[in-house]
Amino acid sequence: MFRQAVIIVFVFCSHTLMSQQLHYPQTSRGSDKDTFFGIEVSDPYRWLENDVSPDVEAWANRQQEFTEQYLSSIPFRTQLEQRLHEVTEFESVSTPWRVRNKLFYYKNDGKQNHDILYVQEDGIERVLLNPNSFSADGTAGLAFASSNEEGTLLAYGITQAGSDWRTIYVMDIATGKKFTDKIVGVKNSGVSWHKQGFFYNGYGITSESDLSLTARNEGQRVYYHKVGSEQAADQVAFTPEHPSTSAYMYVLRYSPYLIRWESDEGLKGNRIFVKDIGNDGSWDSPGDFVLVYKNDDHGFWPAFFHNGSLYGTTTLDAPNERVVRLTNIKTRPQLETVVPESTEPISAMSWGGSRIFVTRMKDVREHVSIYNTNGNELGVVRLPGLGNVGGFGGEPDDSTLYYVYSSFVTPPTIYAYNVRTNTSEVYYQTKPPFNPDNFQEEQIWYTSADGTRIPMFIVSKKGLTLNGQAPTMLYGYGGFGISQGPRFISSYVPWLEQGGIIAIANLRGGGEFGEKWHDAGRKLKKQNVFDDCIAAAEWLISNNYTSKDKLALNGRSNGGLLVGAVMIQRPDLFKVAVPEVGVLDMLRYHLFTIGRYWITDYGSVADSTEFRALYAYSPVHNLKSGIEYPSTMVMTSDHDDRVVPAHSFKFAAELQHTYAGERPMLLRVERRSGHGAINRQKSISNLADKYAFMWWEMNFHPQFPVPAR
Repeated sequence: MFRQAVIIVFVFCSHTLMSQQLHYPQTSRGSDKDTFFGIEVSDPYRWLENDVSPDVEAWANRQQEFTEQYLSSIPFRTQLEQRLHEVTEFESVSTPWRVRNKLFYYKNDGKQNHDILYVQEDGIERVLLNPNSFSADGTAGLAFASSNEEGTLLAYGITQAGSDWRTIYVMDIATGKKFTDKIVGVKNSGVSWHKQGFFYNGYGITSESDLSLTARNEGQRVYYHKVGSEQAADQVAFTPEHPSTSAYMYVLRYSPYLIRWESDEGLKGNRIFVKDIGNDGSWDSPGDFVLVYKNDDHGFWPAFFHNGSLYGTTTLDAPNERVVRLTNIKTRPQLETVVPESTEPISAMSWGGSRIFVTRMKDVREHVSIYNTNGNELGVVRLPGLGNVGGFGGEPDDSTLYYVYSSFVTPPTIYAYNVRTNTSEVYYQTKPPFNPDNFQEEQIWYTSADGTRIPMFIVSKKGLTLNGQAPTMLYGYGGFGISQGPRFISSYVPWLEQGGIIAIANLRGGGEFGEKWHDAGRKLKKQNVFDDCIAAAEWLISNNYTSKDKLALNGRSNGGLLVGAVMIQRPDLFKVAVPEVGVLDMLRYHLFTIGRYWITDYGSVADSTEFRALYAYSPVHNLKSGIEYPSTMVMTSDHDDRVVPAHSFKFAAELQHTYAGERPMLLRVERRSGHGAINRQKSISNLADKYAFMWWEMNFHPQFPVPAR
C-alpha cells in the first residue's frame, strides 16, 4: 500500500512539473509578407523553408532535443516501446504474383527493418533482394521491383533516408548478378518493360548531388533505357509541352499499342494516346500517336488489352466508376460499357484467368464480383467476412490467382483462388503473437453539421465498459478519394489492451462512396471534412465512449491538415492533437516538390474564391492567442520530400509563439526518414512516442505487464 502511494505521488509530481509553462528553443521571426487579392499575409517563419540552411538544421536539432527530453521523462514509455515490439514482431508474407514459371513475394520474419523479396521456382525459394543489406543504418529501402515479361530481368529502385527520389538498378534473376545500369533522378515512377529495356520518368538529373528535397518537380520526361547501357544513352521518349504535365508510357501485355498517358496540373481527368507498333515492333518505330481519350474532369485508366480493345475503368458518366473497353482504336475510338456503374463504388479492378474481378465497397467493406470480358456476371468470390480484399491479378491462362483478406480484427490471410471452380483455400495464414479474438470492431453512423450521415469504425477490446473514460484516438484522412477501410494493424494492440479505443471516421473527401463523396470534401467544400471530424468527436463523447479529457486526434499527410484545422476550430473537444507529416501551410503548399498536383483537392491561391477558402482554414495562419489548444506534438521527417518539413516547422513555431498556456507544443523530427518510408525500428519508436505522449497528456497511466483478462 505504501509503495503504491509513493508511485502515485511520484507520477503526480512528475506530471505537475511537466505541466508547468515550457521554455521552448528560441525561434526568430522574419518580416516576409505576401499580398493576395488585397489581403496582406505575414509569413514570419518562411526562413524555415530552407532545407539546406545550417540555421534551419540547428533549429530543428534544438527542437528535437527539447522533445526527446520531454518524452524521455514519461515513466512508462520504455515499457510501451517493448510491448510494441512484442505485438508487431511476427512473420508476414505478401500476396504472391506469378511471372511465367516464377512466383515472387515479400517476406519478413518480424524483426527485419525491411521486407525481403523472394522468388520461388519449382517449389524452391531463394532471396532475390534483401533491402536490409542496402545500408548499415537501415534507412535505405526498396521503392519497387519489376520483372520483365520473361521473368529473366529485374529492375528495382532504391531510396535513401525515406526520400521519394529513387535510383534504378537492374539484375539477372537467375544468377542474382547486378548489372552496371544505374539511373538516378527518378521520382514517383517505377518502370514499364518493353523489349530489351523499359520506360521510366525522370527530370534530366544524372547526379545524386543535384537532388533537391524541396524544389518544385517540373520538367518531367519519359525516357527509354536499354538494359546494359549508361543513363547518358537513354532516349527521351516524350517531353510534355508544359513543364507541369505528368506523362507515362507503357505497353500492356499482348497489346500492339504503345500507350501514352497524360494529366495536367489541377485537373482530375487525363488524355490517352496510342501508337500502333505491332506485337513485335519497337517503341520508336515509325508512326504517330493518336488521341483516343480526353476529358479534363474524368479519367480513363487502361488496365489490360483483350481481343482488340483496351479495358479499364472510368468515372466518366459514372461517379462510382464503371468498367469500359475502348474499341475501334484505329478508326473511331469509343468507350463501351462492360460492367455498368452500380450504387456501390468500384475500389479495384483486376484481370486474371480470363476473368475480370471487380471489387466494390458497400458501407466501407469490400466484396468481389466476377465477369467475363463481355460483362456477363459469372459469380462472386466467397470471402470469410466483411473486410478488406486485394489481389486477383494474373495472366489470362492462369488457373490459380492469389488474394489477401483482412479486417480490423482478422489478421491478413492469403488465399489461392481456383479460377475454374470459384473456390479458395488458405495459402498463408498470418499468426500474430496475441489473440485477435480478444478485440472487436463495430461500425456506427453519425450525423454531420449539414445532416449528412457519416460512418465510423470503432475498435476496442471485448467486454469494454463504456464509462466515458476510455483513452480514445480518433483518426481521419478525408481527401484525394482515398478510403479508410478495415485493416489489421497490430500496433493498435497496446492501445486497445489497456482499455483504449481506436475510432476511424470515414470523412467526406475520401472514396468510400465514390466520386461524389470525394467531391463533397474538396476545394470549396473542404470545410465539410472538418465538420465531419468534429461531429465524430462529439458523437464519441455524447455516447459515453470517451470524454474531451481522454480524446486524442491523429492524422497523417492530408490527415495532418485535418488535425491542424480541427484542433484550431474546436480546441475544446480534444485533450491531445498529433498531426503527422501534415500539409499545414495552405497558401504555399503548391510551391514545393509535387504539391501543385494537390490543387485538384485543395484549390489554388491564384483563384480569389479558392484563396479565401484556403486562408480561412490554413492551420499556420489561423492560430490565435488566448486559446487553450490541445497538447500537441507535430511530427515530421527530415527527408520528407512529398510534404516538406517546412509545413510542420512553421506550424510548430507558430504554436509555440502564440500559445501561452502550460500544455506542451512539441515538434518531433524523425531523422533520415521520409513521408511514409520508415524502417521498422524507427516506426516502433515513432509509435511509442506518439502513444506515450497521448496517454501522458490524458493523465492515463497504463499497466505493464498487461493485466490478464
